[in-house]
Amino acid sequence: MKRLWLLPALAIIAIVSGAQSARAAYCGAISYQGCSNCGESVVSDGTVADGASPVADGAASANADGSYTVMRNVTETVYEQVQETRYRTRNETYYEDKEVQATRVVPYTEQREVQYTVMVPTYETKTRTINYTVNKPVYETHEKVINYTVKKPVYETKTRTINYTVMKPVYETHEKVINYTVKKPVWETKTRTINYTVNKPVYETREKTINYTVMVPVHETKTRTINYTVYNTVREDKVRTENYTVMVPEQYTKTITVKGGHWETQTETVPGPMMRRTVREPGTWTYDPATCRCVYCPGKCRVECVQGCPKTICKKVWVPTCEEKEICCTRYKKECRTREIPYTVCRRVPECKTKTCNYTVCKMVPECRTKTCKYTVCKMVPECRTKTCEYKVCSYVCEQRSKVCKYTTCKMVPECRTKTCNYTVCSYVCEPRTKVCKYTTCKMVPECRTKTCEYKVCKMVPECRTKTVCVNKCRTECYTKICKVKKCRQVCEPYTVTKCVPRTVCKQVPVTVCCPAPVCCGAADACGCGAAAPSCGCSKSSGGLLKKLFGGCNKGCNSCCDVAPSCGCDAEPTCGCEAAPSCGC
Repeated sequence: MKRLWLLPALAIIAIVSGAQSARAAYCGAISYQGCSNCGESVVSDGTVADGASPVADGAASANADGSYTVMRNVTETVYEQVQETRYRTRNETYYEDKEVQATRVVPYTEQREVQYTVMVPTYETKTRTINYTVNKPVYETHEKVINYTVKKPVYETKTRTINYTVMKPVYETHEKVINYTVKKPVWETKTRTINYTVNKPVYETREKTINYTVMVPVHETKTRTINYTVYNTVREDKVRTENYTVMVPEQYTKTITVKGGHWETQTETVPGPMMRRTVREPGTWTYDPATCRCVYCPGKCRVECVQGCPKTICKKVWVPTCEEKEICCTRYKKECRTREIPYTVCRRVPECKTKTCNYTVCKMVPECRTKTCKYTVCKMVPECRTKTCEYKVCSYVCEQRSKVCKYTTCKMVPECRTKTCNYTVCSYVCEPRTKVCKYTTCKMVPECRTKTCEYKVCKMVPECRTKTVCVNKCRTECYTKICKVKKCRQVCEPYTVTKCVPRTVCKQVPVTVCCPAPVCCGAADACGCGAAAPSCGCSKSSGGLLKKLFGGCNKGCNSCCDVAPSCGCDAEPTCGCEAAPSCGC
């Protein structure tokens, strides 16, 4: 019970420290009004003035109208897709082995002996005498003289004019109309109602205190001397001697051998071509005993090669000759010469220089601050809604159209032309010749002969035999077989489900805060926080800690605050109001 009085004391200390931290926050980097010069602003139109450094991240930027922008942390709910494994029960069919007694028919083979009769052939050899007549050929050689005529070819060159017709193409352009059908789309608008569910966000505002550190920039100007080197270009004229070669022409005379010649006409006899011809040999007479008369058998045909008539041709032969003659030639000799060439040389001469540079060094000094942030918690509540959607349906309607096509027709028109051809005419001249042919005559003289022939006579003799025959029979047999029996059981199987999981993301959002310019220190402000006597009775001694906690504002004070003004006044306020004072707190 004695320690219960500590709870109010701790609450009072927390409130006082919050007021002090608010004072520090206001008079620190968040305040953009300067105390050295009344009404001057460090930040103007979002840029740093008077050589000040830019505001660090998380600090505010002041505008011309006294308002400033503060980066606040805002939480946002983001839905992420997460895969979750779940389990479900399903019925599974499986088969179980079961022994069953069954009957089957088994084939088997049985052997038995069967008697049968076979006709066996028996061969017997016999002899007989045959009388026959043979025509024996008797050959006799004869000679005879054959007179024959050979046609000798005589060639003659002639010229004739040939009239021929050429089909010349003539192109003609026509037009024709083509009727075709086009399917034209016709759009129709229809309406349907769709029921859907929307997750409606329900926002809830909460508060929390955040301690953070702000890096305050401190600028310092320094000077340093830089030594650097500059290279100057200096030009210098020089002359160099160059040796070069020139080709000088020189005339001279030389004797060369020139190949010449002339054409001579020579006459040459060419033997005739080899020709193949078919010659039949003389026939013979043969005695035919079947008809008892002589039959003429023509001789065999043979192919023999015969050389044709020779022909005389005239041809021109080139007879080469060698001649000598003098010609004038030109040759080139190398001659060395010298010339002077001027040129310019550029070289760079270094030169040392010095310059002084001013630079600014910025140091970031950490400063601890505290602020109360309001954040919103969003809960998604499902809500059923209905919407009407319009959609278009396309149907095709046939439409008749026409187009004109141009096409070209080609006609072949006959055109008469004339050309002159040279052709060779061959005429044959008959030439009588004689040759002696030898031929052989064959006479058939009949001759009687006798021969003995052996021949076989076949007789079929019956013979009894025995053979083993296989007979197929069947018997019934019992056996055990394994059957598949269908059964059902429940199986738990996993499956994957994708669901949306909300996640809170914190991001900074710029917020503009309106703050009017305060009155400088030393002047009488609206709350009486200056050197002069306060107009509302907010004196240093009238407040105190207890009055700040439990007392209210004086009736004569228009507005009170527990935060020191931005101009750096150290006067302690006389009330604990949390609202912003009228002096720009």
